[in-house]
Amino acid sequence: MITIIIGTNRSKSEANNFGKQYYKELTEKGEQVNYLHLKDVNPTLYHADMYDEPIQAELLTIQEKFILPADKFIFVIPEYNGGMPGAIKMFIDALSIHKRDETFSNKKAAIVGVAAGRAGNLRGMEHLTGILNYLNTIVLPNRQPYSSIYQLMNKSGKITDETTLKAIQNHVEQIIKF
Repeated sequence: MITIIIGTNRSKSEANNFGKQYYKELTEKGEQVNYLHLKDVNPTLYHADMYDEPIQAELLTIQEKFILPADKFIFVIPEYNGGMPGAIKMFIDALSIHKRDETFSNKKAAIVGVAAGRAGNLRGMEHLTGILNYLNTIVLPNRQPYSSIYQLMNKSGKITDETTLKAIQNHVEQIIKF
């Protein structure tokens, strides 16, 4: 199973539009996919005691439904201040306390960077790659940046740029074979 993680807790993030397109492409190819947007994770789960056992029941439910059964992850991360959102780092930190190896070790991950600017969140993707490598997660070498995203979508957030849609399709093929 593949779990797509939208790596921000901002409800109106454009990263969600890209995640939905990946979801569509994967399910059309018959892949089993879970979808987790960090805006749906209760922010009160993140506090100083989150590092203590036992893991909080709500976080354990998320880990058991979305993370532990996944063989692969697709992290869709928008660029915030030249890097990745703090919400994704906090989420990974919270999950790494309970069943760390089962959660991350030897699983595979693809990283998608989304930015309104020109770099497609290259710095954020690099930072997330380092974190995942530290956790023994195997990262697909082709990290996919999408830049100037407002030029790639219509006003309702649907990706309309044919080159971008083709890039997503190619990336999905790589993820499936990975």
